Amino acid sequence: MKSRAHSPLSSKTGKESVVRTRELEAQGVSRPRIRELVSSGRLQRLGRGLYIRSDADIGENHALAEAGKRIPNGVVCLLSALRFHNLTTQVPHEIWIALDRKARRPVADYLPLRVVRFSGAALDEGQEQHLIEGVSVRIYNTAKTVADCFKYRNKIGLDVALEALREAWRTKSCTMSELTSYARICRVSNVMKPYLESLT
Repeated sequence: MKSRAHSPLSSKTGKESVVRTRELEAQGVSRPRIRELVSSGRLQRLGRGLYIRSDADIGENHALAEAGKRIPNGVVCLLSALRFHNLTTQVPHEIWIALDRKARRPVADYLPLRVVRFSGAALDEGQEQHLIEGVSVRIYNTAKTVADCFKYRNKIGLDVALEALREAWRTKSCTMSELTSYARICRVSNVMKPYLESLT
C-alpha cells in the first residue's frame, strides 16, 4: 500500500503537478492517507478536492494547469492565451476561460477567473491540447486567439489586439489563411480586414 501511495506524488514519474481526490483514490491513495500527506506537507490543498504535490516542478503557466484541472470543459482564451503563446507584453491577473453559454459558472474561489461565454463554432474551433506540468489544458491556437481579441476589443483594448496580430505575423505563428478563417468564424472579418491588408 505504501508504494502505491508514493506513486502519484513522485515528480520523477511524470505525474500531474495538480491532482484531484478521485484521481488519488484511483491510484490507491485513501482519504485518510491524503490527510496524512497534507499534514506532512507532501500535498498542499488548493481547494475542495484539489491538491498540488510539494515536489512539483512549478512553471510560469502553473495557474493554467490548475484551471485545466478544475475546469476541464473550459478553454484558455484571450489575454491568458496571448500570454501562453508569447503574443503580448500584458501580464493578466486573471485566468481568461471560455465556456459554453449554457455551462454552469465554475466554483474556484482560490483561482482568479475571468469567464467569457462562447457558443457554436466560436467555442469549438481552434482548440489545442497542451500538456502543462502533466495536466492536459485546452487553449485556443494563435490565429483563433488573435481573432477573439478583435471580437472582444472593447474588453481588452484594440491596442492589445493589434499587438497580438503584429507579433503573430512577425513570428510566423499563423498564416493569413488561418487569420482570415478565424476572423470569419468570430464574425470580425470586416473589423480585421484593413489590419490584415496592412500586413501584406
